[in-house]
Amino acid sequence: MAKLFFRYGSMGSSKTANALMVAYNYHEKGQRALLAKPALDDRDGVGIMASRIGLQQPCIFVEQLMDMSEDELREYDCVIVDEAQFCTKEQVARLTDIVDKYDIPVICYGLRTDFQRNLFEGSLWLMAWADEIEEVKTVCWCGRAATCVARFDENGVMVTEGSQVQLGGNDSYTSVCRRHHKQGVIFPPQH
Repeated sequence: MAKLFFRYGSMGSSKTANALMVAYNYHEKGQRALLAKPALDDRDGVGIMASRIGLQQPCIFVEQLMDMSEDELREYDCVIVDEAQFCTKEQVARLTDIVDKYDIPVICYGLRTDFQRNLFEGSLWLMAWADEIEEVKTVCWCGRAATCVARFDENGVMVTEGSQVQLGGNDSYTSVCRRHHKQGVIFPPQH
């Protein structure tokens, strides 16, 4: 019985590396996993899913996945979606159809909330509709669980306003615990 999985975590929790390792596990067992990510995320180039530790594989865009026929989908044993927070409600609904109509598991990885601690559209619907929800954990600089994403400017000062979506990595985001997010203390104090 196939399921829709949502594995969420803060920045730097190795979500993409996990997605690529799961795809490798399918490959190693002689099965095919289809990798996809929303077209909005083009940081690694078109058609590439890449982790910060250097793992990468070819992928398609979620937008292409939406138009795939049943015959095309049945060529795969699993669908793995990275950066799923950027999916729309309609796209998440299609992912549920892939699970329910074609009995193909769909494993989604993404952020739960943005830098203001608000849910992304894709995350909202995955939290509502996923069969299984799992947190991929990472830690704050203080050692507590890092559950919040903090955006910062070129001076290392936490940003609290702006567009929900601003693509970036370690140069503009860090993960912190809720306490330090509330305090705006996103890096350890200088000694």
